[in-house]
Amino acid sequence: MSLVCVADFEAHAQELLSKSSWDFIEGEADEGITHKENITAFKRIRLRPRYLRDVSEVDTRTTIQGQEISAPVCISPTALHSMVWPDGERSTARAAHEANVCYITSTYASCTLEDIVAAAPRGFRWFQLYVQSDWELNRQLIRRVEALGFKALVITVDVPIIGKRRWNIRNQLNLEAKVKLTDLRSPEERNSTQSSPTSLPSASFCWNDLSLLQSMTQLPIILKGILTKEDAELAVKHNVQGILVSNHGGRQLDEVPASIDALTEVVAAVKGKVEVYMDGGVRTGNDVLKALALGAKCVFIGRPILWGLAYKGEHGVKEVLNILKTELHRSMTLSGCRSVTEISPDLIQFPRL
Repeated sequence: MSLVCVADFEAHAQELLSKSSWDFIEGEADEGITHKENITAFKRIRLRPRYLRDVSEVDTRTTIQGQEISAPVCISPTALHSMVWPDGERSTARAAHEANVCYITSTYASCTLEDIVAAAPRGFRWFQLYVQSDWELNRQLIRRVEALGFKALVITVDVPIIGKRRWNIRNQLNLEAKVKLTDLRSPEERNSTQSSPTSLPSASFCWNDLSLLQSMTQLPIILKGILTKEDAELAVKHNVQGILVSNHGGRQLDEVPASIDALTEVVAAVKGKVEVYMDGGVRTGNDVLKALALGAKCVFIGRPILWGLAYKGEHGVKEVLNILKTELHRSMTLSGCRSVTEISPDLIQFPRL
């Protein structure tokens, strides 16, 4: 069967993967209300297309943090890609490079940073950091990603502890045992007989610690997990370079707003001082168009990348990215937008209360 939309990849991946792997990927927190709302919130928003414009040429290119990408559809950080495809993050990195989009590599990748970079040496990558209680470990990771050519640090802020993911508990999946830094150590360290440190995020990391992180690097710092205007204003005050509006795919605190609903509040709060991105629930080109119209510079996608990876490795990831890019191109054409810069809030009609 030909896979023609992102939902097709979801159905196919569920057939291919073991139940425990599927449950880990889908793994919503508690009742899964936010996970579902991420998707349904997009569907309540309507588009207001403009016609009789010359749309014979439509350009999906844009820039994030000054670097050009082929479309505003990039890859969110997700853990343990080798659970769904043997080559893991190496295949993801190659697909991102071929598509000319940004790939945020997770702290909890199943391949080493060196192997991921070797798979696509010229790829555009940011590194997602779960800040550790051991600040020397944070410093070492930052030095490595700088040396390897990563272009930004994405600091996840919404995991002081891991959310209650019921299916992981039912499947007796011990995340604490899986999230050790064995695979993120350097090749020399991996050959050491020393045990790998447990790498759960620090529950004490707070706003005052951002300056310490900033003193360790010249890379742009993007905060991932911001959902409110208050935290968005604090982010600007602390001189970060970007905000990724996210509720962790509904995997952390349940019953928080859908990412697309939180986006407007955050965009208004930053007043154009930093770039704003979003992830959570993006499944179609229309979803991408809506997010951009509401002020996102770019969207990032998580689960759909893993569905593509499970289907056909690097080629499956490229297919998912290409479908979303092609759908966005069509949505822009049908709504009268010749470039990303022409996408504006005027395109959006919110539901009447």
